[in-house]
Amino acid sequence: MTVYHEIFKIQSDRRPTFHDVTGQVQAALINSGVKEGLLLVFSQHTTCSVMVQEASDDVNYWGTELLMQDLVNVLTHIIPTCLTEGQYLHPGPKHIQAAAGRDELPSWSLNTDAHLRSVLMGRSVTLPVNDGAMLLGDFGRIYFADFDQVRARERNVRVQIVGE
Repeated sequence: MTVYHEIFKIQSDRRPTFHDVTGQVQAALINSGVKEGLLLVFSQHTTCSVMVQEASDDVNYWGTELLMQDLVNVLTHIIPTCLTEGQYLHPGPKHIQAAAGRDELPSWSLNTDAHLRSVLMGRSVTLPVNDGAMLLGDFGRIYFADFDQVRARERNVRVQIVGE
């Protein structure tokens, strides 16, 4: 049995961003040599999610696929965007003090909405691999979402493949 692990990086923006990582994940599957097994795509970042969805084709003026913008709009109704301190219980004073020790600006902690959205959406997907192919369906694509709106950052996408 083979266990293969690969990491690739993406760059987020200072707004919810969605990256179609299907091609990079497919390349990792080819590199693994696995023909039958399971493939995991995971975010180690607590304000990010991984999901399977179809490509929207159309984009808004920011370049966000319309289906992904629809998702942001729905999530904003469920979990309002954090606009100022005190809107949510988190971050509290101890968290701000700890963040200052990591040279983080207090405003960077105003991302409670991103943490909650990530929990709601999930931080990984597992796909079956059959005959060397990911079983995504006819229109399935793998998206890495960063819901953090306080700063742009480089993010790691982790892929682990187990099989033969």
